[in-house]
Amino acid sequence: MKKPLTESNILEALKIVRDPDLNKDIVSLNFVKDIKIEGKNVSFKIELTTPACPVRDEFKKLAETAIRNQIDGVGNIAIEMTASVRANNIQQHIDLLPNVKTTIAVASGKGGVGKSTVAVNLAVSLALDGAKVGLLDADIYGPSIPLMMGINERPNLHNQKLVPLEAHGVKVMSIGFLIDPMQAVIWRGPMVSGAVKQFMSDVDWGELDYLVFDLPPGTGDIHLTLVQTIPLTGSVVVTTPQDISLADARKAYAMFEKVNVPVLGIIENMSYFICNHCGHREDIFHTGGGKKAAGELGVPFLGEIPIYTPIRIGGDVGKPIVISEPEAEQTKIIRQITRNMAAQLSIHQMSGKSNQKVEISL
Repeated sequence: MKKPLTESNILEALKIVRDPDLNKDIVSLNFVKDIKIEGKNVSFKIELTTPACPVRDEFKKLAETAIRNQIDGVGNIAIEMTASVRANNIQQHIDLLPNVKTTIAVASGKGGVGKSTVAVNLAVSLALDGAKVGLLDADIYGPSIPLMMGINERPNLHNQKLVPLEAHGVKVMSIGFLIDPMQAVIWRGPMVSGAVKQFMSDVDWGELDYLVFDLPPGTGDIHLTLVQTIPLTGSVVVTTPQDISLADARKAYAMFEKVNVPVLGIIENMSYFICNHCGHREDIFHTGGGKKAAGELGVPFLGEIPIYTPIRIGGDVGKPIVISEPEAEQTKIIRQITRNMAAQLSIHQMSGKSNQKVEISL
């Protein structure tokens, strides 16, 4: 028997809608806001923890179905899907980046796995989902973000701070904006970490939901210093399927474990190639390695990005694949990986766990 149309009955009906990642219903999670009843019509908001929620549309459908199945005489149901990213509560984060809610490092244990390409597409994908996003090129020795984002200007100063340049809805800062493209950066570790710290403290990032760091490849002293300098909410590790890359990916995971930065998951790049002519799948760099490594390390496997020529072209011309080919299957894969990553970040944020800065000997 259906219940009468009241706010309490609506909330009770919505308890059957559960977040699969947080393993709680949307009422207990306090996602349901501003319930209004006008005659037979109902309106309310579902406020998620990220605009990149992978089950956003499913929540909306399930919520409407739950109300119609349990409440008598309901007319129109208007559900507004909103999001509010939770802010990081780490003191180091608050000091350096007071208006940035969360920070995500994109890392790899070795070069040549397409880490920067992945970082760019993750950042732009978050922006496409409605988030306020920044991208910091922390790869001081090999800054490729300006080219990949199609930016060839220099940043301006405002109130003694650098103003990030913008492309594809993302605020961007890189040492590549400040040096001659033909000039080699020959700096020791402390200079590199100092430069990255300045890109946080001396840049006017404004209010951001996510600041994505494209870290340099490797796991040496410089990288350990960097991940201690940067107040990170979480990290993702990019690998390719073959054994040599996976060995280095495990080192990247160990590095983040050492400094208590949660690893949100592993992304396998260049996973396979689909022939344009016959449709045959070729596993050029082996197969299944990223998923296997994620299982061994006990972290989520966020997904596989295939080899696809327009992804490479997008990096060369400054127009990421998620912008140039929004309906391509490869773009849909990247968008889903981004949402998987955002969901994992929300899990860590909602769990109340925060990475505490630890001192390590170098």
